[in-house]
Amino acid sequence: MEIIKYCKALADETRARLVNILLEYELNVGEIVQVMEMGQSRISRHLKILSESGLVDVRREGLWAFYRASDEGPGRDFLDGVASLMQEEAELKRDRNRADKVIRERTAETRQFFDDIAPEWDRMTAEVLGDLDLSREIRARLPQCTCAADIGCGPGDLLEILAEHAEVVIGVDNSPKMLELAGERFPDDTHMSLRIGETTHLPLRDMEADCTVMSLVLHHLARPEDALREAGRVLRSGGHLLIAEFDQHDVELMRSEYGDRRLGIPREKMEGWLEQEGFALEQATEFEVNKGLVVVLYEAVKQ
Repeated sequence: MEIIKYCKALADETRARLVNILLEYELNVGEIVQVMEMGQSRISRHLKILSESGLVDVRREGLWAFYRASDEGPGRDFLDGVASLMQEEAELKRDRNRADKVIRERTAETRQFFDDIAPEWDRMTAEVLGDLDLSREIRARLPQCTCAADIGCGPGDLLEILAEHAEVVIGVDNSPKMLELAGERFPDDTHMSLRIGETTHLPLRDMEADCTVMSLVLHHLARPEDALREAGRVLRSGGHLLIAEFDQHDVELMRSEYGDRRLGIPREKMEGWLEQEGFALEQATEFEVNKGLVVVLYEAVKQ
């Protein structure tokens, strides 16, 4: 019986604590060890039991494995039924607070990484993209509109292109150094608004933008679907979303040297997220680039 299997899997304090944090966060083993303050072998043993029971999903990418509470199926139905029982437990609250701290530390490290490499970003991007002129491909797909936003704008490579198609352009990034470089390109442009913020908590009003671009951003995030949800929030109905993203790959160098959290995103996963967040995918175009990578350019409309 499924109910017996799930109850047995949770009939341990450590596994209950693990499920509690994995209901809210996707974490790798090292991060879970940091939150739980236990040895890796002990954590791995409990994660194996939870994974085999169907209560926890594991996403393997290259040398890394990421864990999260199951998103669907009977395992998710069971978790939805017991999740409310975990909310008020003092120890479980402390675990969630520690997990939140780990996430904030990770975000700060990522921000520092991009601050450090900001002056080299154009060169590093060119090394990966090779002959692909991604800016030209995005320009060809941009509609004329009132307000366009570049989410994760970096040093501002696309902002000038957006300015050709929109009366007002908004650039958002969480790296102060990246925004500083972007600002140097448009010192006196009153139609250009550069804003510091996270892709998952955008500093834009609801339905403020007519068109939004996210170029090679989502693979840096633990939960890209949250960024897509925010993109949907700030877009008006019928607004356009352009996403350039690496297809799934196994090039570990992209993690160690380019700060990637994910080794690309599978097309079927991206298309599923877009549908889930209320977007209609109009077209997806693939481009082969250096290092054996493939960039996919998604064109979607908010329904």
